[in-house]
Amino acid sequence: MPVRAAWRRLARAETRLAGHATAVAGVDEAGRGPLAGPVVAAAVVLDPGRRWTGVNDSKLLSPDTRGEIFARVLAGARAFGWAVLGPRAIDRLNIRGASLEAMRRAVARLAVAPDLVLVDGADELPGLLCAQQAVIDGDARMLSIAAASIVAKVVRDRIMERLDRVWPAYGFGRHKGYGTPEHLEALDRVGPCALHRYSFSPVRVQRLPLFETVPE
Repeated sequence: MPVRAAWRRLARAETRLAGHATAVAGVDEAGRGPLAGPVVAAAVVLDPGRRWTGVNDSKLLSPDTRGEIFARVLAGARAFGWAVLGPRAIDRLNIRGASLEAMRRAVARLAVAPDLVLVDGADELPGLLCAQQAVIDGDARMLSIAAASIVAKVVRDRIMERLDRVWPAYGFGRHKGYGTPEHLEALDRVGPCALHRYSFSPVRVQRLPLFETVPE
């Protein structure tokens, strides 16, 4: 099925799973794997009466396509919200805990209260008062989760591009904090900065910076 038409398959699968739920939120995160930067989660309640052409797993889309769909989701969704947890929160909670907390906060920021939350991955979210369902590989299977994956990815990429101006030695605007050869060479050359996740290898074997702070 062409990528731009995949949304119909995702929408049908979501309808079958959601049953009689009338406000379905998808929630996903971006940034579990990088050595630096925040984890960002987004939650989206789509309008089922709209055509969501092009919505798919964010990993399958080009940056330009993600940006275009991001704008359409923000303009046409019934509700959306996102949350950002920084590197010190990740170090304190571990990346799994930080991801789940970011997703919980994103759902809490929805202007429409969902009666079902579809969560990407194997874990349900702690503290939700509505029904929820964890969906492994949900960003490739459910329309609302795919939309949330796009929102989370675009928000995080834009954060990293801005932070590249603060810490230009690392190339954050290009690799978004992932452990690319360029990033690892910069870590060896100048050591980590406050944006790095100190609990992550290979960052934790580096000389840690002093007197730098970054918001959680």
